[in-house]
Amino acid sequence: MALEDNIRTIVEQVIGELDRRRGPAGDSPQPATAVPAGEGMELSDLSGVDLQRYLQVPNPVNRLHYEEMKLSTPARLGVWRCGTRPLTDTLLRFRADHAVAQDSVMGEVSADFIAKMNMVAVQTLCQDKDEYLTRPDLGRRLGNDALEQIRQACPKGAQVQIVVADGLSSKAAEANVPDLLPALIQGLSSVGVKCNPPLFIKYARVAVMDVIGEELQPQAAVILIGERPGLGTAESLSAYIGYHPRAGMLESERTVLSNIHRGGTPAAEAGAHLSTLVKKILDAKASGVKLEG
Repeated sequence: MALEDNIRTIVEQVIGELDRRRGPAGDSPQPATAVPAGEGMELSDLSGVDLQRYLQVPNPVNRLHYEEMKLSTPARLGVWRCGTRPLTDTLLRFRADHAVAQDSVMGEVSADFIAKMNMVAVQTLCQDKDEYLTRPDLGRRLGNDALEQIRQACPKGAQVQIVVADGLSSKAAEANVPDLLPALIQGLSSVGVKCNPPLFIKYARVAVMDVIGEELQPQAAVILIGERPGLGTAESLSAYIGYHPRAGMLESERTVLSNIHRGGTPAAEAGAHLSTLVKKILDAKASGVKLEG
């Protein structure tokens, strides 16, 4: 028990110091001061610290250049050190971001969220998240029950079929779809493009759009799917668009917009851009490299 108490004290001290040192607009760190630990003390969320504005190198020779470098990338620049080792708060932040990424991969999109977005929910042949991660092929296939649900909900031959998928980040869907989906549908409606009701497919891979294409035969399909999370963000979404999606469709035939998140392309902006892109694809009757050519 004494060891656990010591670890708790160290963590509380580091987090308290981190909150105090980061200051407004990323002020340079000040000398460390111990923060007394106490029972019931509420700890800050390390993953909430903006690393691009948190300057960890004390008294940098060129502060302005250091700030510019930090703001130019979400990569971990200038984390300083303790001898040959990283600082404790650097290590704890790394582990906190890694934990957030793991939670995003292993988490589930809630049923309440799916209902709120008025999406028809089905599941691929994957039975659970472990199978999804180890059997990518099953994430590209739908069973007979799922296909029947889709037939009942979505008429064949629509101009556009929109699919939302958890992919490798449940957080990405819940963070971005509420702003992206309405902007996309409204943008398509404004240019005269009609969509089927959106689908939500659990444990899906990108190529599940090919199965949807075979079943519903839309002119184009859009799948909004969570990207593999990194230490920079666990909420990044990608949009894949395919003209005439079908079995055997090449990856090069898909048009992709990636890095949809707060620190990349904002969700509402992405939705508006995607509506323009889908209209272009419908007019050109091509997507992916064929569209560019």
